[in-house]
Amino acid sequence: MTSTTFLHTSDFQWGMTRWFLDSDAQANFDAARLEAVRKIGEIARERGADFIVMAGDIFDHNSLSPRTQGRALEVLAGLGIPVLLLPGNHDPLTADSPFYAAEDIEGVHILRDEEPIALREGLEVVGAPLKSKQAHTDLVAQALRGLEPTAGIRIAVGHGQVEGRSGEADPALIDLTKVESALDEGVIDYLALGDTHSTMQVGGSGRVWFSGAPETTDFHDYYLGKDGGEVDSGNVLCVTVEKTRPTDAQVSVEKIPVGRWLFEALDAEVNSLEEVEDFLATLEAYPDKECTVVKYSLRGTLSLEAMRALEVGLERWEPIFAALYERSSKMDLHLAPSAEEIEHTNITGFAAAALRELMEADNTDAVNLLLRLNAGIPGATRKEKSRA
Repeated sequence: MTSTTFLHTSDFQWGMTRWFLDSDAQANFDAARLEAVRKIGEIARERGADFIVMAGDIFDHNSLSPRTQGRALEVLAGLGIPVLLLPGNHDPLTADSPFYAAEDIEGVHILRDEEPIALREGLEVVGAPLKSKQAHTDLVAQALRGLEPTAGIRIAVGHGQVEGRSGEADPALIDLTKVESALDEGVIDYLALGDTHSTMQVGGSGRVWFSGAPETTDFHDYYLGKDGGEVDSGNVLCVTVEKTRPTDAQVSVEKIPVGRWLFEALDAEVNSLEEVEDFLATLEAYPDKECTVVKYSLRGTLSLEAMRALEVGLERWEPIFAALYERSSKMDLHLAPSAEEIEHTNITGFAAAALRELMEADNTDAVNLLLRLNAGIPGATRKEKSRA
């Protein structure tokens, strides 16, 4: 019997920036993405892994700053275990590819073509690299073409989708039926995929997986009760394969958390002071706010008191989170002061006359702005980071 244990990861996208992060938060974000890969190396050594396979989008793009590239290569060099890198759509193997510099690191192998790389007798890895930003054919099928069943272990590595996001046919989609036939026949024993940033098993074999990104890159979205977006990132997969004959491979996959960052898109209906307090309590409950980004959409109608409580609470938490901001395209929040609140506004003179005219004209937005300014609510000026 032959066996191997390895780690499967992808989509570090070193060099990624996010518009909603200020310079301090961006620096922490960059450092965390490096640290996640160092942690993967620690796990590999603890588990006695034979190698690490990185299934594409190691870099966010090929035009990296010297600092970003240098620090990334330093992390790869420090892993202390064979590493196989697959070029993806963000970092295709073109003339300006950072992979050429990575080739000089001992133990780092670039999956530059479809030729299998033998790591030892009975263990090899075959890749389906991208050599341009967009594939025009099924690169995994191309890499498997001509390979024969083997009693040894053969791991395939690809980057791309198995299903289209629209109903249109796409020749670049990975044909899962062909992959599962190759698994059944013993041509390959596991397909390590990158591109989807959430950890996900594909098909029914249990041997085709997206590892997901080891650090969060996009939002987990709860809008209107629908759970979507990047739902399960921040992991690495530990894969064990045992095999005696071409068709009897036994594969186990363990998901191990490695990331710290969290991106959440929250949606809430707030029509009372109690509901505002519930929303603010949700923000307070996040444990690692310096590594958490929250964009929020709120719907409802609030009294002056409730709106003031909301604004004060948001002003308290904004500097503590990595980023906390309105999802302005989905905000539908209105101010409707009670008659008693209006009576106690202490607005006099010209402003009082203007308020009466605006209320008679049913100009709600203008009334709200006047009341907010009079009450000292800062919400009218806190829109710098309000995007969808």
